Amino acid sequence: MKIEIKYESSWRNSFLDGSNDEPLPKTGRKFIGSMTSLKKEGNYIPRSISHNTVMGLLNRLIGDQRKLYQSRQSDIYYFKELESLVTFEDKPIYVNQEMTYVRNISGSEDQNSYTGMIQVDDPIFTSDYSKQLWGVLQLDLNELCEFILENKKVFKTIAHNPLVIIARLDELFKLKSIPNEANINEAFNYLRSNFEKFNGLNRKEEVLPISLYCSALYLQLERLSDDFVVSSAKTKAGGLSGISNNGFTKKDFMSRYTSGDKKKIWGNPYIRKEKIKGIGEVTSLMSKAGGTLNININVDRSTAKSLLEVIENAGVSSFYLGKKGLAYVSNIRI
Repeated sequence: MKIEIKYESSWRNSFLDGSNDEPLPKTGRKFIGSMTSLKKEGNYIPRSISHNTVMGLLNRLIGDQRKLYQSRQSDIYYFKELESLVTFEDKPIYVNQEMTYVRNISGSEDQNSYTGMIQVDDPIFTSDYSKQLWGVLQLDLNELCEFILENKKVFKTIAHNPLVIIARLDELFKLKSIPNEANINEAFNYLRSNFEKFNGLNRKEEVLPISLYCSALYLQLERLSDDFVVSSAKTKAGGLSGISNNGFTKKDFMSRYTSGDKKKIWGNPYIRKEKIKGIGEVTSLMSKAGGTLNININVDRSTAKSLLEVIENAGVSSFYLGKKGLAYVSNIRI
């Protein structure tokens, strides 16, 4: 028995973790198609038509809409004795990479945006300690090391505005890592001895400047507490909103100093960019294919006629092949 299926725009990527062969977790399968997730190794997942795809499709054609693993576990599974007799041949006419906007119904938060009015009158920007606290961000690296090691007073200033401060943090984040030696090493060791959560190193064991500056803010907050009441600068957990000992998160920083909630992000272009040695930067998009899928079931004529009757009675007109796209049965031969 041969079943011929035509398909168009069949998606050849997966943007959920886990497997269709396993029961769904209570919270569902995790969405890994966001811009942030796609930067991580292994989250750009190419898919091709497999035996499981074909068996799921055959179950769909006979009207069984259960997950494939559920059908297989059931005592009433039509293809229980037939699976080993099923073979297939996929003949795509084209496989294109297209820019596709993927919708994320979980409503993740935008990492770099905010909503509402900017609150520049927050006590952390208007208190007696504000000038010396935020002035730490204006120090160059040598001055920062002197501040950390020698407890020097900070005279440099920065506008007490959350937008200006987050822009300065962005600048510091872009600074290149530096060798862990000389006064940088001394400052690094000082901060590590004072803050348990401080890491400050990349994979090459080089110091990340942004980590030095962020931990220096916490160090300054401790020192200023000897002369000022700095409780208005701290969150309920005792830290600086959106700033840790190793870095910062723009959305968390701005959410405290704006009148609105964190901005939701409901989708994004499905795109991954990576640098491959010897090739350069490679851009991967959503793959979509169109063509013909031939399914062969090596059964006797009576069994084939019985299966054909079940398929015709189910009356399935069109369906997905894999993920999305359009597929339909173009011919069945016995």
